[in-house]
Amino acid sequence: MGSEQRYGEWVAVRRHGEHVAELVLDRPKAMNAVSTAMARALTEACEALAADRAARAVVLTSSHDRAFCVGADLKERNSLTDADLLRQRPVSRGAYTAVLELPMPTIAAVHGFALGGGFEIALACDLIVADGTAVVGLPEVSVGVIPGGGGTQLLPRRVGAARAAELVFTARRVAAAEARELGLVDQLVDEGTDRDEALGLAGRIAANSPVGLRAAKRAMRLGHGLDLRAGLEVEDAAWRSVAFSGDRAEGVAAFNEKRTPDWPGE
Repeated sequence: MGSEQRYGEWVAVRRHGEHVAELVLDRPKAMNAVSTAMARALTEACEALAADRAARAVVLTSSHDRAFCVGADLKERNSLTDADLLRQRPVSRGAYTAVLELPMPTIAAVHGFALGGGFEIALACDLIVADGTAVVGLPEVSVGVIPGGGGTQLLPRRVGAARAAELVFTARRVAAAEARELGLVDQLVDEGTDRDEALGLAGRIAANSPVGLRAAKRAMRLGHGLDLRAGLEVEDAAWRSVAFSGDRAEGVAAFNEKRTPDWPGE
């Protein structure tokens, strides 16, 4: 493991080699409940990663052994006036958006509880790797709100409208095996191995062209929900952005010379 950069008190970024970054939720005393300060730190960390051309894949992890993230800090919320809550909204929304808009592939490594905003952070990632202890869900309607960190939009895109409706409206928690069956998580791994498995997956992803990875993610994100013809136009624009890149030239040369590519990243 390489260097660690702290963002505020509760978020850290660690490097694994040159091209894999681990974004750590590190507020263990509160099971990573997202306070206003933590939301600001998460946004700052994501903005730094988005600007880091060396980072080809990001893994979101938790330093708590029994939780990924339990969502919004309800103790803090209980102390806020209506005016405070209104002022806080752009801050909390900004954190979830910052994860969602990371330009490189992202993987959430989930164990224990990933509830409410915690599950929404995972849903903002491209892939979710969970171990057998994982319990996920969007219980917001049980406390009088709605999933407001992207859940009402991301969950239907992942599992379909009716399945998402059942999960949101019942506010129920879903254990690991059922979560995998329903498509709420993508890979189910042995207990205690979610972080290692996610980092291994990130390493395999990061071996590929950083220009290609970002363009492929952009095409998939922008094209989702469009009709096929419009989606193919999005894809064509993304292809044009990579077709004359240094990475494309290096990839073709390395293939023909039967060697590992040395990606210029441009």
